[in-house]
Amino acid sequence: MTPPKDTAFAYQAVYHYLVGLIEAASGTTEQKLPSLRQLALRLGVSISTTKYAYALLEDEGRIHAKARFGYFTRSMPAAPVTASSGNLLDSVFANARQPAMLALSSDAPAMLLSLQRPLLLMERELTRQYPHTHTPLYQPLGEPELRAALAERYTRSARSHWQAEQVYIGADLRSVLELSLIALNLGGSVALVESPCSWVILCQLQAANIRVIEMPLGDDGRFDLPALNELLTREPVRLAVLSSTVNIPQGQLMPAQDKQQICDWLAERDIWLFENDAWGELCFSDSPARYRDFAAPDKLLVFSTFDKIIGGEAPYGYVLCRQHATQLHRLFMQRGFRLSPIRQKAIARLYNSKRIDQHLTTLRALLRKRMQQLQTLLEEHGSGQWQVVAPQGGASFWLKAVRPIDMQPVFKRLLAERIVIAPGEIFSQQGAWKQYLRLSYTLDWDKDIGHAVQRLAQAITEENRVYSP
Repeated sequence: MTPPKDTAFAYQAVYHYLVGLIEAASGTTEQKLPSLRQLALRLGVSISTTKYAYALLEDEGRIHAKARFGYFTRSMPAAPVTASSGNLLDSVFANARQPAMLALSSDAPAMLLSLQRPLLLMERELTRQYPHTHTPLYQPLGEPELRAALAERYTRSARSHWQAEQVYIGADLRSVLELSLIALNLGGSVALVESPCSWVILCQLQAANIRVIEMPLGDDGRFDLPALNELLTREPVRLAVLSSTVNIPQGQLMPAQDKQQICDWLAERDIWLFENDAWGELCFSDSPARYRDFAAPDKLLVFSTFDKIIGGEAPYGYVLCRQHATQLHRLFMQRGFRLSPIRQKAIARLYNSKRIDQHLTTLRALLRKRMQQLQTLLEEHGSGQWQVVAPQGGASFWLKAVRPIDMQPVFKRLLAERIVIAPGEIFSQQGAWKQYLRLSYTLDWDKDIGHAVQRLAQAITEENRVYSP
């Protein structure tokens, strides 16, 4: 095909522009592309130029035309992504977000049941109550109504109570953690974390130039307490980051007496406790003990986010802290988060109306049901390849291979079959937990999950052959 004379140069630019649109829109469903006229006006070229570029793409099979409707991308299965940096964490998350991939690595409980529709309906109702103004009154510390709702929810007693001015809301979990570490002057210090540990926390501590000491959890979800006490005596720890209820991603629950002892040791040494409450409401036990029930109030900071419960429409992170109000106020003011006031009010109404509590009851029951469903598949197809311990909350299994192997090659084997797992080493700065993986049960259960579990077992078997002498 020979381009018209006036398109001899311009069509190449239009062609490459369209390729960019197609790659950005790649997915399992087709998507409409701009019309010939729209594209010509957008790029300042003739219609014949756009027509020729579209014709080339149609010849290549990348798009197709529908009479009277225009041009559309073709639904294409995604190809596995290899992170350019060679970073395993980047590769896991890049592939999990690709269309046509089965992400067994997910940690999003709201995928099973979200509150996004009630949230958006509430937001629409509030928009009518609060007419749009030309200058939105963004609150740098978060909407007062939502801060008050969170303070009320976290108040347990006269001794353990919170005020709205002790609550700070930011764009996401990373942002509020970053500002908290700066406000408390913890940058460059030493932090103790439970291991395995959330990669979000590890990345944020690394960004703050904090030396991380990982304290491994036993298969029962408990620390070796004498070893922990010796470590705290030996190392200049200024900060401990611990899960409020179930240890995520492990999914086990530390006994109340252990938490009380740990809090006593932290208080004796004047160590800050950062309690990770992102999964605190998703424990299957009734009224589980939390670290904040025993912690020194003046050395306690609680952090969490809404998206695990509500869904992706509520990505905000928040912290509760009784001390260093001046520094926290100043930093949040400087950052100037421009968060939707109406969206925050809508979240507050979900809390105040007890809709969150009703939702959590249903979500926990559904998570437990899916956990049991996946446990059955793991026991049915495991062929003795892994150790299955039922989690006591959360959205995933912490699966241990019976024989000592590295899960990263297993990850690569499964990637070729469009299955994504989360190798255990991404939950450690030191590359520990190579024999483990996180396996989610917040899946699309319309797919053949049993086959995916079977392929996982086969991939581990194949890797065992490599490791065998």
